[in-house]
Amino acid sequence: MIDIENMAILVVDDNKSMRSIVKKLLQLLNIGGKIYFAENGEVGLAILKENKVDLAIVDWKMPVMNGSDMLEAIRNDPQIRDMPVLMITGESQRDVVYEVAEIEVDAYLLKPLTPVMLERKIKDAIQKANEPDEATLSARRAKVFEESGKLDLAIECQTKAVACKPKASRLKRNLGTLYGKKGMVDKMEECLLEAAASNDQDAVTRHLLSRFYWEKKNWDKAVQYACAVLALTNRYNDTAVKMGKQLLGVKQNNLAVTLFTNLVDKLEKQLPIKESILGLCVESGEMGFAKTLLGRLLDEFPSQHGLLFKAGEIYEHLGDDDKALKYYLAADQTMINPVESKLKIARLYLKKEKVIQADDLIAQVLRLEPENEEARALRKAI
Repeated sequence: MIDIENMAILVVDDNKSMRSIVKKLLQLLNIGGKIYFAENGEVGLAILKENKVDLAIVDWKMPVMNGSDMLEAIRNDPQIRDMPVLMITGESQRDVVYEVAEIEVDAYLLKPLTPVMLERKIKDAIQKANEPDEATLSARRAKVFEESGKLDLAIECQTKAVACKPKASRLKRNLGTLYGKKGMVDKMEECLLEAAASNDQDAVTRHLLSRFYWEKKNWDKAVQYACAVLALTNRYNDTAVKMGKQLLGVKQNNLAVTLFTNLVDKLEKQLPIKESILGLCVESGEMGFAKTLLGRLLDEFPSQHGLLFKAGEIYEHLGDDDKALKYYLAADQTMINPVESKLKIARLYLKKEKVIQADDLIAQVLRLEPENEEARALRKAI
């Protein structure tokens, strides 16, 4: 049993003032006998390895190792995974709540902290730690059996946990993954579908369903659940890009476009991911969506030279040399090293039989790079 007045507490926050505030609040509330401090998750984990700690209060946003990564490490360590953890965040975005909830945080606190809020969250967490319900105990036993390879017993215990809390999507999801390890994929699918149906905010289960259907090459359902995940969290954005690339590779262009559209629609001013999607579409020949996406990006980032150059490539690929030339010329005015754009323009001028303009650009390239083989070849052709 944890004694709330004398327990050991670890406070992890990169802000020294915040650590001091938490310490003063704990002293004011007469909570805790020994308090440890750490400036990031990596230092915090080192303290947990050397000392018995009853409760951790962890900031979400920190350098070196953030709060969610530290929490995940705690939950994966058999020695400390049952320790109650409170997460502090200055942000109320859905992704913060999602991340800490899915790694089984005991509570999260929004800054600025108040004595009443801190006391209530700590007391609730300690009460649950001292008097865990049957669902929690069964799930813990299931984890121990799983780690020792006794999957039948693990499934039996996890089934009891689900029976205690039939609406808890995480418990059903974990039962599904146990069936998956056992090779019982139909039961796994059934559990995951039930978990998703019981919680319309459960992004992890939907991600697992997307992967499950992907492995079965049920592309439609895989994309359906991947799009559902995108609506809930940003955590799997990179996964969606990879899936879209693979869909293009197996000629499922319509589904790739559906996935990319859902991803692009939710992103604001995140050029690198959008540029990556644009490049994948151009490489695969999905020029229709590439053209649509390009238009959106040029509206968002009208002076971005990389986009202007990409626009030239796309319109050249589509056979619209006039538009391609327009964008290459615009890119040439903004690029730090415009050799590539000048060569593109020179080739289009030659195609239009504008030899003087082409020769002038080739001369500019050769002044910048006297040994440029492509420029020398074009000069020779003229």
